[in-house]
Amino acid sequence: MIRALTGLSTRHPWKVITLWILLGIGLTVLSQPLMYRVTDSRIGGFLPGTYDSAAALKIAEEKFGVKPDANSVTMLVKRSDGKPLDVADQRRARATAAGLGRQRVTMPKSEDEPDFLTEDYSQTPRVGPGTAAPHGAFVLFQVGLSGNSTDPGLHGVFRKFRDSAEHAYAEEGLRTGFTGGLADTVDSADAEKTTGTVTSILTFGLILLLNVLVFRSLAAALLPLVAVALIGGAAGGAVVGAALLTGTKLDPSTPSLISVVLLGIGIDYFLFLLFRFRERLRAHPGRNAREVAGEVTGRVGSAITSAALTIVAAFATLGLASFGQFRVLGPAIAVSVLVMLLASLTFMPALLAVTGRGMFWPSRALKHAPREGSAGRFGDLIARRPAAVTMGAVALLAAMAAGTIGMRMDFGTGGGSDTPAAATAAEISRALPAGISDPTGVYVTSGNGDALDRRGVDSLVQVLRRTEGVGQVGRAVFDKTGDAARIDLYLEADPQSQRARDLVSGPVRDAVGRNTPAGAEAHVGGTAAIFADVSTAVSKDLRLVFPVAAALIAVILLVLLRSLLAPAVLMVSVGLGFAATLGASALVFQHLRGEPGVGFTLPLVLFLFVVALGTDYNILMSDRIREEMERPGPARPAVARAVRHTAPAVATAGLVLAGSFGSLSVNPAPATQQIGFATALGILLSAFVLSIALVPALAALLGRGMWWPVRPDRRGQRPHEPRAGQGETVHPATHDRVGMS
Repeated sequence: MIRALTGLSTRHPWKVITLWILLGIGLTVLSQPLMYRVTDSRIGGFLPGTYDSAAALKIAEEKFGVKPDANSVTMLVKRSDGKPLDVADQRRARATAAGLGRQRVTMPKSEDEPDFLTEDYSQTPRVGPGTAAPHGAFVLFQVGLSGNSTDPGLHGVFRKFRDSAEHAYAEEGLRTGFTGGLADTVDSADAEKTTGTVTSILTFGLILLLNVLVFRSLAAALLPLVAVALIGGAAGGAVVGAALLTGTKLDPSTPSLISVVLLGIGIDYFLFLLFRFRERLRAHPGRNAREVAGEVTGRVGSAITSAALTIVAAFATLGLASFGQFRVLGPAIAVSVLVMLLASLTFMPALLAVTGRGMFWPSRALKHAPREGSAGRFGDLIARRPAAVTMGAVALLAAMAAGTIGMRMDFGTGGGSDTPAAATAAEISRALPAGISDPTGVYVTSGNGDALDRRGVDSLVQVLRRTEGVGQVGRAVFDKTGDAARIDLYLEADPQSQRARDLVSGPVRDAVGRNTPAGAEAHVGGTAAIFADVSTAVSKDLRLVFPVAAALIAVILLVLLRSLLAPAVLMVSVGLGFAATLGASALVFQHLRGEPGVGFTLPLVLFLFVVALGTDYNILMSDRIREEMERPGPARPAVARAVRHTAPAVATAGLVLAGSFGSLSVNPAPATQQIGFATALGILLSAFVLSIALVPALAALLGRGMWWPVRPDRRGQRPHEPRAGQGETVHPATHDRVGMS
């Protein structure tokens, strides 16, 4: 199957290239505006209905008309000169707010996207009655806008409303500020726009520079970037199409994660092909380049397929998660990786067939044999002192893993603190409870559809006013039929803080549970309650996904390596790498930078990326070690040869992938920074410490016993013959092979 695909692509390269260009451009154009129709920005929407906050969200929608895509923004109004608002000022502020609530806001048209693909968010905002702060410091209004909070179209509607409000209040001698929900999202997006552009340029520049240094060719450096960008567009379109067909909602962070993953692994796969293509062209200077491309891609395609399927299998385990954000992320990335795999077996071989030796122009690398270099010297060091290398690698990983002691999970979602929304929130918190702009809701319903006991509900309100950590409690609001009530609590802690989650899951829910009116049900909702439940769901999912993913990867290794001991060695090594990466991340962010903890998604993201991708590099190195051990001679020199020939490819691929993920570390959002830093570090550890040092050192210590019970067969192969299906060039004088597995 693999050779059939690569052979067809190299025989008809222009047809394959044209098809991929049309798919890439067409699906990119279609997927970008449609992406916002398949994303859900409400993290509570990803919780199973059995959780308390999810039940509260359902009641809010069914009984109180809260729209699933409702976005609440807090608008602050105060005097421009900073003096307290008098009665006349407050009256003008409320009158202006009422006028804004009657004006329809038209969504600005986008110049980049066709109208028929964009959703029109034009609407009349809902502006609630004002709440005056003590001593007339300011008045707060709740503004409601409906739509996907991550869609640029809704961002345009909010900006237009914000500008209208600022102008209207300026005429009254008043000024405005906006915070919470959509305001935070828009301000963060504005702050990240320049940073994101610069980061993308630097990332592409880094990859381009690395490829130029390795191949000494502009084509070999630039073409992989262009190809991977095109394939990424096609993969994004495939994910959006699958989501539309199945009715699946994606988390807003999914597209950016897909882009980073595909950029990294796509460049890696292209590098694997380029290294072997250059080696075969160097070995056969007179042979037709198209034939060489077909042979190389057929052989390397097997390794690429194994690597890609390992990632797909790892992410497939997320389908077992109860938390929907995890459950939809797995299939989305799996589909993207499968598209990249298909392109690696068709589009990339076609490009090699068309460019031929011109791929490496003006480099003269095809005209001379490669020098031994640092990889050869390090391979010799491992062969001489494998125990010392093993102890050094294990000591380094263990020291980094110690950072996991005392590690905490952070469920906050706030962006940077330098935005106008953050400044407005700080101004509000100096006069009112921190949770004033994001209340915690208690929803009470009768169990049989009869009217609620209002005296019982009032008693619950009184109890909540005396509950620890509750700053203010609003009056109970009943639905039209009287069988449901909503009580808004304003916590003293920031709703996104650990303190707020502890209050909701402890004193608040305890008070509600003990004082719910007889025959009624009560549920606690809101941001703090949602994240408290997310914490429970994530902990449950981690205990399930980790062992299942590890077992699945172990089975794949057993099949690929045909050994019992070798998979155990690889799994132990990647386990150490995972613990070291997580520990180093906790040391940097929690202990050194003083953040509340590591992001709640970080352990799972690290486990899947570091274990899956780290296993890929280990497979490449182990496969070459086994190949070299099948030749006559001692095992340790065989390990040295494997390191000499495979380390350059693994190192280059690791640097490229780490650079791709590292670009996320400059994002203003703390959770994204942690993912970028930790994943980049994990990839570097996987490539340089595990694949290039620890695994070869253990192989040198264990010798051919590493492949028990099926040890490499050293019989029936002459030194001058390449092993069937591999294609390395063997130099009779030294028995060395040039290339990369």
